[in-house]
Amino acid sequence: MKKMDDKAQQGSQMLLLMLMMFIMLFIFGDPNIRSWIAVSLHSILYPLIGFNGSFPILTVFIAGIFVVFLSSFFTNIFTDWMAMGKAQETSRAFQKELNKARREGNNNRVNKMMKMQPKIMQMTTQSSSGMMKPMVFLMIFIAPVFIWLTYFLGTLNYTFFTVPWAPGVSLFDRSIIMSNWFLIYMIFSMVFGQMVRQGMKLLVWSDWWKNLRKKIIPSVR
Repeated sequence: MKKMDDKAQQGSQMLLLMLMMFIMLFIFGDPNIRSWIAVSLHSILYPLIGFNGSFPILTVFIAGIFVVFLSSFFTNIFTDWMAMGKAQETSRAFQKELNKARREGNNNRVNKMMKMQPKIMQMTTQSSSGMMKPMVFLMIFIAPVFIWLTYFLGTLNYTFFTVPWAPGVSLFDRSIIMSNWFLIYMIFSMVFGQMVRQGMKLLVWSDWWKNLRKKIIPSVR
């Protein structure tokens, strides 16, 4: 029965992922939908973080902060970091013992441990299963923000910024495989996101977070 539940859970996660991919393709593939989202958000976000188009890099940074915070928040709501850490430690210890048994030529112990391997994999899968759920919420926020940023930057009269090694770099010129503004966004998001995620992980251990998590998701385990 437990194996059937695990398979059903994995199947539902795969279905959820496919549904998200379909919605993303639908949103980004339809110019009318993109335009409607961009114009709708422009009336809200431009007065808040648009700065009259005078500081586009700052606008990109603040948009990145917004997305990173939401990403970290929802990930921590649905992810049990304690269970994940326990599963990772168990998996590392198991792999260490398995390698030791193989080096020593202890085939009997190797066979016994190989029979335990599916349980270890199941534990790891279950501990990380919650990480799929926040993607639904993130898609609701991340995709529109990217659409709006592209629209916002396209309305600017001056699309250059200064860096120590160049006086005028275009926001839309490509660096490697992506536009400069998107490269800036990605670098900032990775650095800031890592700081936020580490802070969130520390917060997970507090009683305040546990109580908040139970209120938001009463059935979470």
